[in-house]
Amino acid sequence: MAGRNPNKKILIVGPSWVGDMVMAQSLFIALKQQDPAVIIDVLAMDWTRPLLQRMPEVNNAISMPISHGIFAWKMRRELGLSLRDKHYDQAIVLPNSWKSALIPWFAKIPLRTGWLGEYRYGLLNDIRKLEKQALPMMVERFVALAHPASQSKTKPAYEAPLMIAEPVNEAINPRRQSSEQKRLILCPGAEFGPAKQWPTSHYAALADSFLTSGWQVLILGSKADISTADEIVSLSRNQSDNLISLAGQTQLEEAIDLLGTADYVVSNDSGLMHIAAALQVPLVVVYGPTSPAFTPPLANNANIIQIDIDCSPCFKRTCPLGHHNCMKQLSVESVIEQIKTTK
Repeated sequence: MAGRNPNKKILIVGPSWVGDMVMAQSLFIALKQQDPAVIIDVLAMDWTRPLLQRMPEVNNAISMPISHGIFAWKMRRELGLSLRDKHYDQAIVLPNSWKSALIPWFAKIPLRTGWLGEYRYGLLNDIRKLEKQALPMMVERFVALAHPASQSKTKPAYEAPLMIAEPVNEAINPRRQSSEQKRLILCPGAEFGPAKQWPTSHYAALADSFLTSGWQVLILGSKADISTADEIVSLSRNQSDNLISLAGQTQLEEAIDLLGTADYVVSNDSGLMHIAAALQVPLVVVYGPTSPAFTPPLANNANIIQIDIDCSPCFKRTCPLGHHNCMKQLSVESVIEQIKTTK
């Protein structure tokens, strides 16, 4: 067909969560390793665009105009029809929902790859049946889709996400007292739910320890995390100018660049945690109701702390037993000791 690009073109239907999109970069890398000339476009929510712009493997980020969880048959059909003239050779659908496979089907993309998920027979024509024990990690499940269906039960080799921070906008970058002052960044939020959040009193005590040692401590998060960050500041015994909350004050791209300035990051299991790992920033992650066996930080200098109690991991948004011991009993001292031994 006249004007058609001779290089293979793949449309990725991306995940909705920030952390999942970070891990999806390992798939993009695998596709580029197979065919360096492949053109990869990613259909994703606008809030993940800053991540995709930092991934050199991605040619174009296409805005998904439909909110997460909304069916919107007509809008999906219109978007699929509008993509037909892109002449994609393949679509890889990362979400498991039935509706997420509609757009590639409407776009008449000839090869439509994904896990069976919500029984997506017909919508996908390269369907893989997932054996969770064979591929326990989310990143493995993503990367496996780069390979033939015959290899779906084989753990794929993968490269970890790698993101490069850009120079920080100085208007949102707090000034340090000196060039030698170290910076600790706390990421106390968790979009999944409060069960994943280490208590604010623990974060405040951690901040106090490093403020006493002369560090600057920044708190990052979304608008939803403002009250959590404010509570950490109010609970701190060291009311210092070196404790600064930027929760709700940064765009995602600014948060990425700020994380790149950290000497150490402490985080819950969250999207910002995955970004910090991809930036190769020294990192401690506190796990409670979720499992690092499924979505760990993919970096060699990331350290995981999780205590062993009978009810964890439960994978619940709120503690079903009401005590939240998986997080409350995870001590501040254990996090401080981890940082001291690795910084």
